[in-house]
Amino acid sequence: MGMSGRGHLRIYLGAAPGVGKTYKMLGEARRRHARGTDVAVGFVETHGRKYTEEMLDSMETVPRRIIDYRGASFTEMDLDAVLARRPDVALVDEMAHTNVPGSRNEKRWQDIEELLNAGIDVISTLNIQHLESINDVVEKITGVPQQETVPDRVVRAADQIELVDMTPEALRRRMAHGNVYAADKIDAALGNYFRVGNLSALRELALLWLADRVDAGLQQYRAEHDIDSTWEARERVVVALTGGPEGETLIRRAARIAARSAGGDLLAVHVARSDGLTGANPSKLAQQRNLVEQLGGTYHQVVGDDIPAALLTFAKAENATQLVLGGSRRSRFGSLFTGPGIGATTIRDSGEIDVHIVTHSLMGRGRLPRQRGSLSRRRKLQGFVLAVVLQPVLALILGLGGDTLNLTSNVLAFLFAVVVVALVGGMWPAMVTAIGGSLVLNWFFTPPKRTFTIADVNNALALLTFVLVAAMVSSVVDRAARRTREAARSAAESETLSTLAGSVLRGETALPALLERVREAFGMTGACLMERVDGDELTEIWRPLASAGTMTCGRPEDGDAEVPARDDLVLVLQGHQLAADERRLVGAMALYAAALVDGERLEEAAAEAKPLAEADKLRTALLRAVGHDLRSPLASAKASVTSLRSDDVEWSESERAELLETADESLDRLSRLVDNLLDLSRLQAGVLPVFTRPMALDEILPGVLSELGDEADQVTVDIPHTLPLVEADPALLERVVANLLANAIRYSPPGRPPLVTGSALGATVEVRVIDRGPGIPRQHRDRVFAPFQRLGDTDNTVGVGLGLALARGLAEAMQGTLQPEDTPGGGLTMVVSIPAAAARPDVPIPGARERSEQEGVE
Repeated sequence: MGMSGRGHLRIYLGAAPGVGKTYKMLGEARRRHARGTDVAVGFVETHGRKYTEEMLDSMETVPRRIIDYRGASFTEMDLDAVLARRPDVALVDEMAHTNVPGSRNEKRWQDIEELLNAGIDVISTLNIQHLESINDVVEKITGVPQQETVPDRVVRAADQIELVDMTPEALRRRMAHGNVYAADKIDAALGNYFRVGNLSALRELALLWLADRVDAGLQQYRAEHDIDSTWEARERVVVALTGGPEGETLIRRAARIAARSAGGDLLAVHVARSDGLTGANPSKLAQQRNLVEQLGGTYHQVVGDDIPAALLTFAKAENATQLVLGGSRRSRFGSLFTGPGIGATTIRDSGEIDVHIVTHSLMGRGRLPRQRGSLSRRRKLQGFVLAVVLQPVLALILGLGGDTLNLTSNVLAFLFAVVVVALVGGMWPAMVTAIGGSLVLNWFFTPPKRTFTIADVNNALALLTFVLVAAMVSSVVDRAARRTREAARSAAESETLSTLAGSVLRGETALPALLERVREAFGMTGACLMERVDGDELTEIWRPLASAGTMTCGRPEDGDAEVPARDDLVLVLQGHQLAADERRLVGAMALYAAALVDGERLEEAAAEAKPLAEADKLRTALLRAVGHDLRSPLASAKASVTSLRSDDVEWSESERAELLETADESLDRLSRLVDNLLDLSRLQAGVLPVFTRPMALDEILPGVLSELGDEADQVTVDIPHTLPLVEADPALLERVVANLLANAIRYSPPGRPPLVTGSALGATVEVRVIDRGPGIPRQHRDRVFAPFQRLGDTDNTVGVGLGLALARGLAEAMQGTLQPEDTPGGGLTMVVSIPAAAARPDVPIPGARERSEQEGVE
């Protein structure tokens, strides 16, 4: 029971209508009722299905609420009555349903939230196509847009979700037996929405969505109970990438392992050092990331200095079951000095995670790509020169001291020389200084002198310690210099990339901005991105896509450096050759340029496809909306004329007149519909002729009332004679007001006719068409101006929904506007704003004299 706090929500989730969600819900309700639980039906929709109605019998049902909307009556769940009844469990069907305007909440799932907050348990139903996150996917699969959706967060928060599953073949058999739809709808349903392919795809979506929710629940449970061990509920394969050339082999191998288990996940991870210094090739990593995503996997990057520990921490956090590593590239000789490698350490500490060591062509062929030397060649040469010069000078100076200095002082002096040489020339000149210094100390300052013999053990130990300390100091100084240089290079690369990103974010044209930044960053005179469009390897044809600087793009060979972005794209630079480190960064930028090209082409394709999609959407809506409305008046006129021509019946004069009147009215309806369609098409094509002139509003009223026919008697007109003239096309303005009045009459309640009035506001004149109908919610007001929309209507005889769309288009064609407002006290007011005519005394205005005489202003 949920009465003491928030209620519990149970949802029966189905892949498609007709799988038996409501039947399952009622079965669960019967079981709970048999156990003594207080169960009440808040809202259950049987859709006329026999077995569902039988399940609903004998169950207590809270009476529904009747809501009148736009002249029709609808029934909705009476939320207040259910809250007042306060059952232990309430059954609320069709969670995604949109309530009729006038209800307390817009959506039924919001009603359910109120029931849960009141402590009432709720059992509900939902189809997978109504989930917000996959609504667009369902539309692509079925071709049917779903207007009613439920946010995923609401469904994921449910205490229980049970999948009501049924194979496509079984569901189609249920439909064929008449257990889902009426007989006249079965063939159309089986041939459209309920095709086997559609049902299979929807079923897979439902299973995958529910599997993700179950997986999220499993992760939460493991976190709450501090469970670090791997639970092999779902295969997850992690592949470790170093940015080396063997990465593609590892990714494809891992993808094959994941593919062997249905639903297996592929995750690629790269471990970066915490100091930001790494030997990984960023262009290779970018290529490998693209490959992972193409194979349906995800790419991740973690930071850690202990690579095996970082890999295993990531794998355990993702509940991975298998870890794929590449075989070591170190030689056997190198392994003797560096100890167990990453693979061996990972296997030792992996626990329950299976580790795969994948062989590749680079195994045992040396260490990872070597880093460049710590210092320049010039600095090293200076170090060697200093090492050769400093040792005899230092020996001469120490020799002048005679016996006043002991061996310890001499060793410290030579150690100082080693540090100085290491700072200047790096490790190897310092090692030369250390070895040479040990020999000098042995020959000149260690008894017996002038020999390489050492009589005292302490002296031998001192010299040995000197050599070892000198070697370690040289190594540390050299490593520090290397790290300083790498840090500077990484900072420069980061600054270059951040500058590039900033230029794009500031709105510069993406591809030219990228090429200009590359040219500036590397001191080039020109940069060009070229694409191979035709030809073979011998007769390749290239075309430039974008360029920067003074370079003339001909062929890639014309530049000083070319960096491939992919097989058909190459970045060509002119100015000087690129160093190895520079090529690495330029390679990453070339990949980014390729991504920009693909993005721009996708945008162009989308822009080209958008008008076609809109046209197709408009065509579909037109066929769907006007199919009835074109046939209805045509059929009525055809029937009247056929009856008049019939020789089998003797018609009286009154009957003949009535048939002629029916034919005349039907053809008038058809003519108005065709006129509206033609005007709307002209508006959309921008070829509607508009002839504006100064005119008075009361000029158009007789034509408006005449067009409305008998309905004109329901209209109240209150146009002040003091209004200024407007600059408008009389025929178009008449159409605007007539369409608005026809819409207002349609929704005005009996005894409360619509009102037409006008007022002046600055340089505009506003015409208001006011009704006292149900109005339109603010969030839906823009929809009423879309063609073929009849918001809230269920009666196809009221037209195709062109009136308001055409009215707004005609108003805007005359440089005016059409906006909806609330009518005080309830209803809708349509406001047409038209520019006032400029006063020009030298130009006579038709109707102005008569208007002035009426106002007594002559």
